[in-house]
Amino acid sequence: MELTQEERARITDSTHKIQSANDALAHVDPTKIPEIDEIQECLENADKTLRGVLRSPQELSIKPPSDKKKPS
Repeated sequence: MELTQEERARITDSTHKIQSANDALAHVDPTKIPEIDEIQECLENADKTLRGVLRSPQELSIKPPSDKKKPS
């Protein structure tokens, strides 16, 4: 099922917020945040998943290799 324009905009906004949070954490002393590696991994996974949702259905489908042979 395709996303509406509003849904796409909301997801895009969310990916920007996730990137911003990840960038902000990169400038904080990692010793001051417990389990920062897990937090950053979670943010990266969320970003990857949401970006995957934004891809068009054509991009997600796997096209079989062409059976056409080159002319001799």
